[in-house]
Amino acid sequence: MKKSSFSIKIALLGLITGLVNGLFGSGGGTVIVPGMFFLLDVEEHKAHATAISIILPLTIVSMFIYFRHGIIVWDITYKVALGGILGGYIGARLLNRIPSHLLRKGFAIFMILAALRMVF
Repeated sequence: MKKSSFSIKIALLGLITGLVNGLFGSGGGTVIVPGMFFLLDVEEHKAHATAISIILPLTIVSMFIYFRHGIIVWDITYKVALGGILGGYIGARLLNRIPSHLLRKGFAIFMILAALRMVF
């Protein structure tokens, strides 16, 4: 793959991830992980780990805009964030212990269940 087309893919993947994150309040990982894996040939574990590094700045920008519009429910935010910090630590520790094929299947099942829950 030519370097220029690779850079365009990266930029477009970033743009789409940012749009999904900004529009839906989350979900950037559902775009960036498969995008890195299928479009950029990034190994499964590295795609998941890299997604966190990419999503953090996107989330901060989106949060600032949501804050300016007064649409954040702070009493829920603090409580869920505390549990999320613990869950994030545990998940990050477990990531390298899960084989790639199981990680991919688990992620796919999670996305399917989330999609079904949103539709029904």
